[in-house]
Amino acid sequence: MRLKIFWDSGALTGLELPAGRAIEMILGIPVEVEENGILLSGYYAGRRQYDAQKILHHLQMFKRKHVISGYILLVTPRDLFVRGTDFVFGLARESTGVAVVSTARLRNEFYQREDNEDLLLSRISTEGAHEAGHLLGLDHCSDSQCIMFPPETLDQLDGKKKGLCLVCTALLQGIYRPPVIDSIR
Repeated sequence: MRLKIFWDSGALTGLELPAGRAIEMILGIPVEVEENGILLSGYYAGRRQYDAQKILHHLQMFKRKHVISGYILLVTPRDLFVRGTDFVFGLARESTGVAVVSTARLRNEFYQREDNEDLLLSRISTEGAHEAGHLLGLDHCSDSQCIMFPPETLDQLDGKKKGLCLVCTALLQGIYRPPVIDSIR
């Protein structure tokens, strides 16, 4: 199964291919990156944020309308929330194969820190792999260095390694088996 990353033009161009490659390496699944052609809905002016659940619903409808069989991950600069939270870095809906990651709170500028594109790329790759991991059937992990650990702060996100722990690796290998390609001799 393939992961299609839709990259919103406001989410810093130039990072889409390195982020896609990093997610591909972390999870071992094929990744394809495209510019985002999806109009976002679910904006709440009082919060100045987008409802991540509504975005996932819109992605699900887009996926169905365009007959996309793989997984979809939308990377957007819009700040996201789900009901009952102040914000989320991202959200996935395994049952429909769609996920979203926001770069808003992954950027140093949000916290009045100096811009750091390398750190932003690392954060997008980490959070993108986390949400894609959910699409592949992985749950949250208690190992704070695993990609599947649910970070509540940017420091926790930055503390993750760029990979799955041994338990999550074994679970993923049991869930997802890449197709075997027989070579013709």
